[in-house]
Amino acid sequence: MGLIAVVLVLVLVLLYLMSSVKIVHQGYQYTIEHFGRFTKVAPPGFNFYPAFFYRVGRKVNMMEQVLDIPGQEIITKDNAMVAVDGVVFFQVLDAAKAAYEVSDLFVGIMQLSTTNLRTVMGSMDLDETLSKRDEINVRLLNVVDHATNPWGVKITRVEIKDIRPPTDIVNAMARQMKAEREKRANILDAEGARASAILRAEGEKQSKILEAEGRREAVFRDSEARERSAQAEAKATQVVSDAIASGGTQAINYFVAQKYVEAVGKFATSPNAKTILFPVEATQLIGTLGGIGELAKEALGTHAPAPPAAPAPRKRGPFEPDTQ
Repeated sequence: MGLIAVVLVLVLVLLYLMSSVKIVHQGYQYTIEHFGRFTKVAPPGFNFYPAFFYRVGRKVNMMEQVLDIPGQEIITKDNAMVAVDGVVFFQVLDAAKAAYEVSDLFVGIMQLSTTNLRTVMGSMDLDETLSKRDEINVRLLNVVDHATNPWGVKITRVEIKDIRPPTDIVNAMARQMKAEREKRANILDAEGARASAILRAEGEKQSKILEAEGRREAVFRDSEARERSAQAEAKATQVVSDAIASGGTQAINYFVAQKYVEAVGKFATSPNAKTILFPVEATQLIGTLGGIGELAKEALGTHAPAPPAAPAPRKRGPFEPDTQ
């Protein structure tokens, strides 16, 4: 009997010791209560607290957790109904506050997130709710984090997953987007046409300027050529005048004959001339050519012998017959 009692006592002691040992897993913290009153937080690892006197109150998850915000309908500032859902990321920093400052931590965070989501988005227009998600996330984060601070919880992120406007509003937005894109396309077309017209006008302007400069240069060159031609003509006239003054009428005959020969040469070289008819005055060319010969002789300093004088007509006798 004594041995059985000793074994029984040893078994009871072993059970008591085993129940007094608290093994806390990594990422968790246990609250320890002494006769129902919180005393301390058991960290991860091996912990020994005498059974019956101490017990584990709450097992608190210290890792970052995700809580879904259920979808709900919200009326915006401009009376548009939208359906919204999101997620909240939070982490418990103080296990004692999370265990004893709020009865249900998950329900409390969800309710705070839902009510503040309605408040934030209800103060914004529909266009703002669709285009300013980052601003909504920041405002929700600040509000919910400030409200959960007494619970020993840190709200790390708040994200809006989806915003679903009504079907008629979606259709109106699609038409508005289409009209806006058509407007931009028309504006771009108009700007392109305007730029093209400006470039064409600039090109025509430059072309006219260059054309005017070319005409001015051509006129200048023509006037310069006429001036030089006039100077050459004046010099030639002066030379001819000097030649006439020094050579007499023979020089005049030389120049007239030269021009006459050139004119006759042009008649001869004409492709359409089969037969050349000379005027009666052409017989005078021989006399002119003779003048050219006389002029050449004068220029060489030699004189041809005078032609013999024609014999005087013999007087007809009174008895000779008239032969004329």
